[in-house]
Amino acid sequence: MLNVGEYLKENGIKPSIQRIKIFQYLLDHHTHPTVDDIFRNLSTEIPTLSKTTVYNTLNIFVDSRIVNEVIIEDNEVRYDVVMDTHGHFKCTVCGKIIDFDIDLSKLDLMKLGNVEVEETHFYLKGKCSECLKTIKEN
Repeated sequence: MLNVGEYLKENGIKPSIQRIKIFQYLLDHHTHPTVDDIFRNLSTEIPTLSKTTVYNTLNIFVDSRIVNEVIIEDNEVRYDVVMDTHGHFKCTVCGKIIDFDIDLSKLDLMKLGNVEVEETHFYLKGKCSECLKTIKEN
Protein backbone atom coordinates (compact mmCIF):
# COMPACT_ATOMS: atom_id res chain seq x y z
CA MET A 1 0.00 0.00 0.00
CA LEU A 2 1.33 3.40 -1.01
CA ASN A 3 1.83 6.02 1.70
CA VAL A 4 0.57 9.02 -0.25
CA GLY A 5 2.12 11.62 2.07
CA GLU A 6 5.57 10.03 1.76
CA TYR A 7 5.16 9.63 -2.01
CA LEU A 8 4.32 13.32 -2.38
CA LYS A 9 7.35 14.29 -0.25
CA GLU A 10 9.61 12.05 -2.35
CA ASN A 11 8.40 13.96 -5.40
CA GLY A 12 9.03 17.39 -3.88
CA ILE A 13 5.42 18.14 -2.98
CA LYS A 14 4.42 19.33 0.50
CA PRO A 15 1.70 16.88 1.60
CA SER A 16 -1.38 18.79 2.76
CA ILE A 17 -4.66 17.05 3.61
CA GLN A 18 -6.18 18.29 0.32
CA ARG A 19 -3.23 17.06 -1.77
CA ILE A 20 -3.20 13.67 -0.07
CA LYS A 21 -6.97 13.21 -0.53
CA ILE A 22 -6.86 14.31 -4.20
CA PHE A 23 -3.98 11.95 -5.01
CA GLN A 24 -5.65 9.12 -3.09
CA TYR A 25 -8.85 9.76 -5.08
CA LEU A 26 -6.89 9.36 -8.32
CA LEU A 27 -5.38 6.10 -7.04
CA ASP A 28 -8.77 4.74 -6.00
CA HIS A 29 -10.75 5.86 -9.08
CA HIS A 30 -9.24 4.89 -12.44
CA THR A 31 -12.05 6.71 -14.23
CA HIS A 32 -9.82 9.53 -15.53
CA PRO A 33 -11.78 12.13 -13.52
CA THR A 34 -12.13 15.83 -14.31
CA VAL A 35 -11.59 18.66 -11.81
CA ASP A 36 -15.38 18.76 -11.36
CA ASP A 37 -15.55 15.01 -10.68
CA ILE A 38 -12.86 15.22 -8.01
CA PHE A 39 -14.35 18.35 -6.43
CA ARG A 40 -17.87 16.90 -6.36
CA ASN A 41 -16.71 13.64 -4.76
CA LEU A 42 -14.35 15.14 -2.17
CA SER A 43 -16.18 18.34 -1.17
CA THR A 44 -18.46 16.51 1.27
CA GLU A 45 -15.43 14.95 2.95
CA ILE A 46 -13.42 18.21 2.87
CA PRO A 47 -15.92 21.11 3.23
CA THR A 48 -13.17 23.75 2.79
CA LEU A 49 -12.12 22.30 -0.59
CA SER A 50 -12.54 24.58 -3.62
CA LYS A 51 -12.37 23.85 -7.34
CA THR A 52 -9.39 26.20 -7.49
CA THR A 53 -7.55 24.06 -4.92
CA VAL A 54 -8.31 20.90 -6.92
CA TYR A 55 -7.17 22.56 -10.15
CA ASN A 56 -3.97 23.96 -8.60
CA THR A 57 -3.17 20.66 -6.89
CA LEU A 58 -3.58 18.73 -10.14
CA ASN A 59 -1.29 21.22 -11.89
CA ILE A 60 1.35 20.61 -9.21
CA PHE A 61 0.99 16.86 -9.73
CA VAL A 62 1.29 17.22 -13.52
CA ASP A 63 4.32 19.54 -13.22
CA SER A 64 5.94 17.02 -10.86
CA ARG A 65 5.21 14.22 -13.34
CA ILE A 66 3.20 12.05 -10.95
CA VAL A 67 -0.09 12.58 -12.83
CA ASN A 68 -0.83 12.86 -16.56
CA GLU A 69 -3.36 15.09 -18.23
CA VAL A 70 -5.61 13.23 -20.65
CA ILE A 71 -6.99 15.56 -23.30
CA ILE A 72 -9.07 13.68 -25.85
CA GLU A 73 -11.70 16.39 -26.32
CA ASP A 74 -10.64 20.04 -26.67
CA ASN A 75 -12.95 21.20 -23.89
CA GLU A 76 -12.24 18.43 -21.37
CA VAL A 77 -9.15 17.70 -19.30
CA ARG A 78 -9.06 14.47 -17.34
CA TYR A 79 -6.36 13.16 -15.01
CA ASP A 80 -4.59 9.82 -14.88
CA VAL A 81 -2.30 8.55 -12.14
CA VAL A 82 -0.96 5.70 -14.33
CA MET A 83 2.40 7.01 -15.54
CA ASP A 84 3.45 4.05 -17.72
CA THR A 85 3.02 4.63 -21.45
CA HIS A 86 -0.44 3.48 -22.47
CA GLY A 87 -3.29 4.57 -24.69
CA HIS A 88 -6.82 5.75 -24.02
CA PHE A 89 -10.04 4.74 -25.76
CA LYS A 90 -13.01 7.06 -25.25
CA CYS A 91 -16.51 5.78 -25.90
CA THR A 92 -18.46 8.34 -27.93
CA VAL A 93 -21.73 7.05 -26.45
CA CYS A 94 -21.19 6.73 -22.67
CA GLY A 95 -17.99 8.81 -22.33
CA LYS A 96 -16.06 6.11 -20.48
CA ILE A 97 -12.28 6.13 -20.98
CA ILE A 98 -10.51 2.77 -21.08
CA ASP A 99 -6.74 2.27 -20.82
CA PHE A 100 -4.93 -0.04 -23.24
CA ASP A 101 -1.31 -1.18 -23.47
CA ILE A 102 1.06 0.02 -26.19
CA ASP A 103 4.32 -1.62 -27.25
CA LEU A 104 6.53 1.34 -28.17
CA SER A 105 9.21 -1.01 -29.52
CA LYS A 106 6.90 -1.76 -32.46
CA LEU A 107 6.72 1.89 -33.56
CA ASP A 108 9.06 2.87 -36.38
CA LEU A 109 10.14 6.40 -35.58
CA MET A 110 13.21 6.36 -37.86
CA LYS A 111 11.45 8.60 -40.43
CA LEU A 112 11.40 11.37 -37.84
CA GLY A 113 15.17 11.54 -37.89
CA ASN A 114 17.17 12.50 -34.83
CA VAL A 115 14.47 13.59 -32.40
CA GLU A 116 13.87 13.39 -28.68
CA VAL A 117 10.30 12.36 -27.77
CA GLU A 118 9.18 14.09 -24.57
CA GLU A 119 5.53 13.05 -24.49
CA THR A 120 3.53 10.22 -25.98
CA HIS A 121 -0.26 10.29 -26.37
CA PHE A 122 -2.43 7.63 -27.98
CA TYR A 123 -6.15 8.27 -28.18
CA LEU A 124 -8.85 6.30 -29.91
CA LYS A 125 -12.56 7.11 -30.08
CA GLY A 126 -15.46 4.83 -30.85
CA LYS A 127 -18.13 2.75 -29.15
CA CYS A 128 -17.23 0.51 -26.20
CA SER A 129 -18.35 -3.11 -26.08
CA GLU A 130 -21.11 -2.35 -23.55
CA CYS A 131 -22.61 0.41 -25.70
CA LEU A 132 -22.33 -1.73 -28.86
CA LYS A 133 -24.22 -4.51 -27.07
CA THR A 134 -26.95 -2.07 -25.99
CA ILE A 135 -27.22 -0.65 -29.54
CA LYS A 136 -27.52 -4.14 -31.07
CA GLU A 137 -30.22 -5.13 -28.55
CA ASN A 138 -32.40 -2.14 -29.48
